[in-house]
Amino acid sequence: MLTPPRTVVRRDGGLYALERALQRRGFRHVAGADEAGRGACAGPLVAAAAVLPEGRRGEIDELADSKLLTPAARERVYDEVVARALAYAVVVIPAEEVDARGLHVCNLAAMRRALASLTTRPEYVLTDGFGVDGLDVPGLAVWKGDRVAACVAAASVLAKVTRDRIMVELDGRFPGYGFAEHKGYITAEHSAALRALGPCREHRFSYVNVAAVSGRDGRPPRARRPAGADVASPELAAGLPGLGPGAFAGRPDEPMGHCGASGGTVGVALGEQPRPPASVGEDVVMEGGVR
Repeated sequence: MLTPPRTVVRRDGGLYALERALQRRGFRHVAGADEAGRGACAGPLVAAAAVLPEGRRGEIDELADSKLLTPAARERVYDEVVARALAYAVVVIPAEEVDARGLHVCNLAAMRRALASLTTRPEYVLTDGFGVDGLDVPGLAVWKGDRVAACVAAASVLAKVTRDRIMVELDGRFPGYGFAEHKGYITAEHSAALRALGPCREHRFSYVNVAAVSGRDGRPPRARRPAGADVASPELAAGLPGLGPGAFAGRPDEPMGHCGASGGTVGVALGEQPRPPASVGEDVVMEGGVR
């Protein structure tokens, strides 16, 4: 039996090279998955998946890793991804579920659920950094995938913009923490607010810095969240257009099945007043990178 020739993807081939190579091998619908909020100590974890069209229609101006775009550029790219994608899905995991199940478990489960929600069934899956099992289709974990593959970059923008909008809404509900500015990441301003105000119910009590200021740092991580601190996120979801309680409900760990026309997309709409553009790379610093 003849072995098919190897497909070589050059590092300098651009953001679309990997998907185009897979499509030449017969994988027409390549999905990308990514998350936002992994490094934050407050607010939800958000995962997204996207399938971009083949050819020129799938090429989106300014598309890049969401952390390298200004807020204004992310909004423009977000609109283009929503308009052009063959399918996209966004899953929101509230802070109390991150506390209860653990960050890594929630991260993989959320990406799996987002991929399973796509109305166009992927033939190949690319994920950012972590391999996701139970997909029932071939896949590849790509280091810094949001800078290498267009579909992963598109998913990163969907997740980031959705989460930022939620954090702006939470800033109005829980003033004083600066959620609209730092989006729940551990900045000096956020740490000072935590010390002065203590954590609110949208903080992740399993995180060491939150547990320390809550007076519950001697308890096991899963026991740190106070009773009654786990009811805000579904209420928040009900107040966000396009993000109903179903975005939060249920165990987000179903294996990927056949997604037909009945497969839903968890929505992502929320009106927000434009914010002054920040310098490129603001979120790289927030998420532990280097400007």
